Amino acid sequence: MKRSIKKVAVLGSGVMGSRIACHFAGIGLPVLLLDMVPAAAAESTKPAERNKLVNDALTAAIKSNPSPVFTKSVVNRIRTGNFDDNMKDIAGCDWIIEVVVERLDIKQLIYEKVEKHRKPGTLITSNTSGIPIHMMAEGRSEDFKKHFCGTHFFNPPRYLRLLEIIPTPFTDPEVVDFLMHYGDVHLGKTTVLCKDTPAFIANRIGVFSIMSIFHIMDKQQLSVDEIDALTGPIIGRPKSATFRTADVVGIDTLVKVAKGVADNCPNDEAKAIFTIPAWLDTITTNNWLGDKTGQGFFKKIKSATGKEILTLNLATMEYGARVKPKFASLEAAKPVEDLKQRIKMLSAAPDKAGEFYRAFHYSLFSYISFRIPEISDEVYRVDDAMMAGFGWEIGAFESWDTVGVAKTVEAMQAAGYSVAPWVNEMLATGASNFYKVENGKRMYYDVATKMYKAIPGGESFLILKNHSDNLVWKNSACRMYDIGDGVAGLEWSTKMNSMGGEVLEGVNKAISKAEESFKGLVIANEGPNFSAGANVGMIFMLAIEQEYDELDMAIRMFQNSMMRLRYSSVPVVTAPHGLTLGGGCEMNLHADKVCAAAETYIGLVELGVGLIPGGGGTKEFALRASDELHEDEPETNTLKKRFFAIATAKVATSAQEAFEMGILRPGTDEVVMNIGRRIAEAKKSVLELHEAGYNTPVQRTDIKVLGKSGLGAMLAGINGMWRGGYATDHDALVARKLAYVMCGGDLSEQTMVSEQYLLDLEREAFLSLCGEKKSLERIQSVLKSGRPIRN
Repeated sequence: MKRSIKKVAVLGSGVMGSRIACHFAGIGLPVLLLDMVPAAAAESTKPAERNKLVNDALTAAIKSNPSPVFTKSVVNRIRTGNFDDNMKDIAGCDWIIEVVVERLDIKQLIYEKVEKHRKPGTLITSNTSGIPIHMMAEGRSEDFKKHFCGTHFFNPPRYLRLLEIIPTPFTDPEVVDFLMHYGDVHLGKTTVLCKDTPAFIANRIGVFSIMSIFHIMDKQQLSVDEIDALTGPIIGRPKSATFRTADVVGIDTLVKVAKGVADNCPNDEAKAIFTIPAWLDTITTNNWLGDKTGQGFFKKIKSATGKEILTLNLATMEYGARVKPKFASLEAAKPVEDLKQRIKMLSAAPDKAGEFYRAFHYSLFSYISFRIPEISDEVYRVDDAMMAGFGWEIGAFESWDTVGVAKTVEAMQAAGYSVAPWVNEMLATGASNFYKVENGKRMYYDVATKMYKAIPGGESFLILKNHSDNLVWKNSACRMYDIGDGVAGLEWSTKMNSMGGEVLEGVNKAISKAEESFKGLVIANEGPNFSAGANVGMIFMLAIEQEYDELDMAIRMFQNSMMRLRYSSVPVVTAPHGLTLGGGCEMNLHADKVCAAAETYIGLVELGVGLIPGGGGTKEFALRASDELHEDEPETNTLKKRFFAIATAKVATSAQEAFEMGILRPGTDEVVMNIGRRIAEAKKSVLELHEAGYNTPVQRTDIKVLGKSGLGAMLAGINGMWRGGYATDHDALVARKLAYVMCGGDLSEQTMVSEQYLLDLEREAFLSLCGEKKSLERIQSVLKSGRPIRN
């Protein structure tokens, strides 16, 4: 059956329901969001009163931070109502998602109402995280059962990529296949097929991991601050680490899931780990449940110096100042960029941190081994769930591969930890890892067949490093690969993926080699961010030493590299994600096409450090403003929009917003909902451009600039901002330089100019600002603290 989703109903507007509705609206679907009629409005006939609960919930969601929507305009796609008056409207929906309170009796009452109005064949799913899915299907019609399963989103739905799909014995396999595909391609999720076991996959492993840490912490007498230092980004986990995560999620939720596993998994060999420590019982009794109650493991207070965050001492149950932990092994590992190398170092460390990591890994590895095949038949589903649901950079089985499976099993057994028999059987066959790469494909060890199999759908998730056997060229920062079908791929790895001389060398070399031997080039990165911009440390060093000739050469090299990218003889497609700032943004502005992940935060932010975009970004915005001039509006209006986007250092909070800002181009660039698919989509785009008969574009000489007439209007606006206190003296100085370039300099009238003319103006302005003391102060502040000062 060919199935399509044209309209969605979400039943329940709580924290999850309202945000799930926002996510569906964000991908372009109309959404019907329903909830109860408030008791006070039971007799009312006014929709505003009867829909107060759902409307208030949606309003709160939209105002929340981080935002649940890609752009504010998508909210117009959500229509609200209530269960009494509007349940009949679900007849026009293709997918009904139930997100009401976690009580089976209430869910069953909702399903009875749904059965009266739902048209046959409509998908009906539950977002439950704790109730067995098969129990909810009991007593329902055959068509209902056939089209019913669990779809467990993680909060917040826009940002956490996991969507667990949990079928019942009655669910039609076609429905499961459809949801797995739709969640992946359209919702941008990592869809993981789960068995109907308590807590499914991610919460089962994730909560075990947290509870195990609690018990190790008590045994090794570690503090809250120490644990969060050990279990955060240093080992590829989120900044919220362990205790901050518990505060955000809700300590009561954590306890509920732990107790649920202990009560419903009597045969779990590690059941004792889910026992709630006495101090955790005290915290829940005190109603210190985290962010929702204002205090948990951490408490925010106002002090004489501003806001201060205090940490809970679990021995005294008193809050005190945070203490920065000191572990020699952590300090030694911090400069190491490669995550797997860090994990190896830390796991072998002789200090207290090393003791913690060994105990934690032994406990985790033992537990996940026994969960196969209980919660999943395949190891990769466990890792996918943990990476997408809990934000782990690498999964648990991949972590085990990293520290060495055979070596760790031996150490675990010596320390009293057991592993499931299948792990020893795997090692006995000569297989030493859970994963391996063959011919660019990632393979996993299949427990049932005792053979390696390709991870399904892997061709849609192109990972550049998996093509390391087809390395074409490299330097200390960059790698260029043959990624198949006549397409090359370029990636680089630097701190925050910043762009310095070696990256620009890589870009130029990759384009040259692509022109010689390939159909086109994909530029992408697989770190947390595409690029935080140019290497400001290098700029600061050259400027502070007044090496202006070298600085001029560096800026020319950046500009020339971007123009080389734009005017290559083969198509160049970029695939940005995460932070894509400054020079990273300029690279995308010059690509033939951009395949951007939905969560791409892109913008020209140079004004924040007292500079203007100097790698062609200012030129490109002036060019686009020229192309956007309309006869029916003042010519300065279009230019002002472009000017203020740079002058305010605005960053798009999503790829969709980047279209509204004019960074991405309608009809040319595209948004890829699933971040894992963006590189494969970029490769596909290169091939499409090649097959369409790609020709090198002609450099522009027809850019209309407004000269003094436009500059006068811009300077008046800048002066108004300065007089109103919205801009400092230095802000105004930098803005005037920007306006000068975008208006074409000191021209007496409107003139057609070339790209190179604007690039020269841009470079001269950039250089002059590098000599300004306040610009250097801002750059120095960024290098020291990560934030520019306002001077």
